[in-house]
Order: sequence, then structure tokens, then C-alpha cells
Amino acid sequence: QLQASGGGLVQAGGSLRLSCVVSGRTLSSYCMAWFRQAPGKEREFVASMCWSTGSTYYADSVKGRFTVSRDNAKNTVYLQMSSLKPEDTAVYYCAAATLTMPNPRRHAYDYWGQGTLVTVSS
Repeated sequence: QLQASGGGLVQAGGSLRLSCVVSGRTLSSYCMAWFRQAPGKEREFVASMCWSTGSTYYADSVKGRFTVSRDNAKNTVYLQMSSLKPEDTAVYYCAAATLTMPNPRRHAYDYWGQGTLVTVSS
């Protein structure tokens, strides 16, 4: 089970940290990802991290502003979002899959958490 949290309302230029707690699984063979879906748009890839290697991959739109990290002891993956823009407004989802390297394709992920809403005001 994946439980995402940390969304909220923030002004443009601000920061938020999203958390995704994973229960019931040993994450050493998993890659985790964050996706987002804005109103009227398709769900898009944001960032991914593989648990065992720590390797990461980011969408161009967030590179340099967002950072994905993990806490092994807490079985939690984070998405630190900085320099937020109104176009970052979306429902953010965490996902997991037994992959060996980060993957930006939505259909590569088997397990999904509920979304958490991030709203960035201008």
C-alpha cells in the first residue's frame, strides 16, 4: 500500500515536500516514481528513484527544481519541490514497480497511491 501526503496551497516560488509511505513491501527491488495530473490533462511523469541503487531520473520540466529522495528506515520516498510554478498545480501520485532502473512510462508501474493535491497560486 502506498500513502501519499504533503500537498497543499503554496505561492509561486515556494516549496513543498510530498511523502509517500510504503507498507507491506520490501522496497529493495523496487523503483518508486512520482506522477502528476493537472485538470483536463493526462497523467505525466515527474521523477523516479530506484531503491537499491539510488539512481534517479527527472522530467525536464522539473529538473533542477524537484528532488526525489528516500528514507530506508521509514520506508518513505519524498519529493522536495522548490521554485514552484502555477503550472506545477496538479494531483501528485506516487507509484512503485519492480524495476532495475528508473522508468518514465506510466504503464511500467503496478502499484499506485491515492493522490495529493498541490495548488500553486500566482
